[in-house]
Amino acid sequence: MKKIGDRKDGKLIRDIDCMHYCMPLMWPDRTTCEAYMSFKINLQNAEAYIKAKNEELKEKTDAQYSIFQLIIAAILKTITLRTKLNRFVANKNYYQRNEVTAGFVVKKSLSDESEETLARIVAVPSDTLETLHNKINEQIKLCKKQDDPSTKGMRLIQKIGLKHIISKVARWLDRHGLMPNSIIKTDPFYTSVILSNLGSIGLDIGYHHLTNWGTTSIFMVVGKKDKRPYFDSKGKMEIKKTIQISLTIDERIADGYYYTKSVKLLKKLIENPSLLEKPFSEEIAY
Repeated sequence: MKKIGDRKDGKLIRDIDCMHYCMPLMWPDRTTCEAYMSFKINLQNAEAYIKAKNEELKEKTDAQYSIFQLIIAAILKTITLRTKLNRFVANKNYYQRNEVTAGFVVKKSLSDESEETLARIVAVPSDTLETLHNKINEQIKLCKKQDDPSTKGMRLIQKIGLKHIISKVARWLDRHGLMPNSIIKTDPFYTSVILSNLGSIGLDIGYHHLTNWGTTSIFMVVGKKDKRPYFDSKGKMEIKKTIQISLTIDERIADGYYYTKSVKLLKKLIENPSLLEKPFSEEIAY
């Protein structure tokens, strides 16, 4: 039930500790509270798993599984189980987001002139890698055929003009949680996490900034596949296929220990993808 102080997209957190209560008073903007972390993923199990899944599908559909889809599923399951990751700060208050969501950019074709459009995925507790795979492919097909609602809205603003007035009104609505549902439900900057797959265009990871627009508290960048050295307990080296991932996070929504445990879970899920066959709400030992 919605209470006074709740927003359309989140419930006001009323039992916050004093330190976190004061953090938005001292640092009200998301972009001044960015923290960064990166880690590498051993792809040995993941690539074997994806290859086997695609062998099963090749006679049925051309919608293949990918490492990026696996990573999207892993971060959404992590957020489902680690609920503080699904918080955001707005107008100096903390909120628990109503949905677990992810946003990412879809390029309509691989060319310099090709336009980009925005995809948004909503995860539910019963989702698995398979159901998410279907949702992602449906979104990508839709995005390549037509513009997403956010892009259509931006084109309309461009035609209308009056950008300074529109900007002031939109930012006031955004800050006070009064943005129309049509925008909240389509704009990736109102999601739990935004992902950027730089590896798909041959680039390694960087760190993407957060924004003061919207409510997203986590930005995830996936780099290109590479071969890197791994050492066992005896110091023996082995070269393995690896992918680098970086996270930019709003440090106000959780502490370092919470983030560390969350990354540990995320890594386990990507490196052991069979765990994603279970519902996202099902607990995992890590």
